[in-house]
Amino acid sequence: MTAAVTSIAKVRQSARKRADATLANHRVSVFIVVIVGLLVVIGLGATLSASSVIALDTDLERIYFFKRQAGWVAIGIVVMVTAAKTPYQWYLRFAPWIYLVSIVGLIAVLFLGQKVGGATRWIEIGPIGFQPSELSKFGLPVMLASIFTKKRKLLGEFGHFIVPVAVTVGLTGTLLVLEPDFGTALVVAVSGMAIIVASVTPLRFVTFTGAIGMAGATLLAVSQPYRLERVTSFLAADPDLLGSGWQLNQSLNALGTGGVFGIGLGQSRARWLYLPNAHTDFIFAIIGEEMGFAGAIFVLGMLACLTLLGAVTALRARDSFGRLLAIGITAWICAQAVVNIGGVVGALPISGIALPFVSYGGTAIVMAMASAGVLINIAGQGRAGGMHAKR
Repeated sequence: MTAAVTSIAKVRQSARKRADATLANHRVSVFIVVIVGLLVVIGLGATLSASSVIALDTDLERIYFFKRQAGWVAIGIVVMVTAAKTPYQWYLRFAPWIYLVSIVGLIAVLFLGQKVGGATRWIEIGPIGFQPSELSKFGLPVMLASIFTKKRKLLGEFGHFIVPVAVTVGLTGTLLVLEPDFGTALVVAVSGMAIIVASVTPLRFVTFTGAIGMAGATLLAVSQPYRLERVTSFLAADPDLLGSGWQLNQSLNALGTGGVFGIGLGQSRARWLYLPNAHTDFIFAIIGEEMGFAGAIFVLGMLACLTLLGAVTALRARDSFGRLLAIGITAWICAQAVVNIGGVVGALPISGIALPFVSYGGTAIVMAMASAGVLINIAGQGRAGGMHAKR
């Protein structure tokens, strides 16, 4: 009788733990949805304000860019919901094909892309522009996560580690640099490095890869005149405010004008063609100007919370692939946000990449929301004691 009672108690305790874990997973998923939703809404509002003047200056409807972004957000919502309902294990099976599509896109843009501002990053299909580099932000992490999951027992051998890393990261990075898109190359490299660190790869291999990556990034940063100019302008004690330092100076002016609570929504002065790329790369400056320090900190807080939720999702993931994929996605979102905001506030050289979920850009917003959907699915399948997930 006592044994039966004990057995029933264990069953109830186990059921309670499963219920608690399910509830915790659901909460993480809901929090991700809420944060992404808030960032997207803020981005739409900032786009409406920041893009109105440039639209009028180019003889377009005042809300032209806003309407386009709203349309892309609608597509992004559909894609995010679909990704959230698609079991992430599906990507393990089709990882090579997803990666191949991203590589084909990066090759195609070099031959078919439109050159804008000295870079060839867009493929125009009628009225729609597609940026293949955005797909690589998901294609590379899913491929690396797949490789490190399938080869986890062989990663102690240098050949089994370095060959797939050199081929995948090297090929993606080379094609991105050829566009040239150094900012995106840096972001995907950080994402790849995060996956390598989180895998069972020996520390000596991780250290070697990190050193090679740092050396390569440094070389690339000074290999082209325009990139070298950005670095020297960033390091200069007295930058040329009418030349290379103009954009940063206008960005800092906008942020400083905002004060604590901003000058009011839709009241930006920097958008009047003082701040280049106000609705894309420098939208954070417009947010700081119109919503002040409080609004800027709120956006930073949301991005920090999303990074934390991504880390929690990885720790609670059901298996090694889910953990590595969650880390890769979280790393690229976090790295891109840091690089973008760092450039806007003068803490890093200007890179020319968008602020995730916030900046204007169709391919960027759709891929960011799709990746958030994958995170939601991984979180929903998570389990208590994620640190002991299956390897």
